[in-house]
Amino acid sequence: MTHTQQSKPTPPESRLERGRRMLNEVDGEAGARVVEALADIAPDFATYLLEFPFGDIYARPGLDLRAREIATIAALSALGNAAPQLRVHIRAGLNVGISREEIIETIMQMAVYAGFPAALNALAVARDAFADDAP
Repeated sequence: MTHTQQSKPTPPESRLERGRRMLNEVDGEAGARVVEALADIAPDFATYLLEFPFGDIYARPGLDLRAREIATIAALSALGNAAPQLRVHIRAGLNVGISREEIIETIMQMAVYAGFPAALNALAVARDAFADDAP
């Protein structure tokens, strides 16, 4: 390669670009729909959602996407009041290789720490998410 043919270095990926890539890897089209749904009411919030949770946290080393989704399903189940987000993350869990049985066991484990009402609510969300995923 001559000095006139030198390639330009690729600029580092921005938090936003990394967040979009990670969201797509985890949630696919469902994640894009969440971001699109915020465009008319809170576009800045959509940017924050991409940059921090997905661009910073999900992209970190130390846990694979499967482990991150198990933790997310557990946390959202324990909250007991995050059904729409839980549904998205159950589908994301299936997308990254978590089995239905593992999702159910994760939710059942939350009955010990978050109570039966939270676990029952999460199981109802799982039933609906599994139905969405049916062939």
